Amino acid sequence: MNEGEVRDVAVRGDGIRLGQLLKLAGIAGSGAEAKALLLDGAVRVNGDAEGRRGRQLVVGDVVQAGDDAVRVVRAEA
Repeated sequence: MNEGEVRDVAVRGDGIRLGQLLKLAGIAGSGAEAKALLLDGAVRVNGDAEGRRGRQLVVGDVVQAGDDAVRVVRAEA
């Protein structure tokens, strides 16, 4: 993936919690790693710093952590 490229991550339903998305997208290998990223201030949601692992994300939200950027999209049925 090129720098600045946003990768789509499909989720079922209307949304997903931030900690779960970080694991699903492969940005964090575990819940503890996701929590550490958030505590370090390394995660941005739609351009704003975010530290809440339980933040509810919806389709269209873009999450960035370091060089990784992912967009929440709805999984096809």
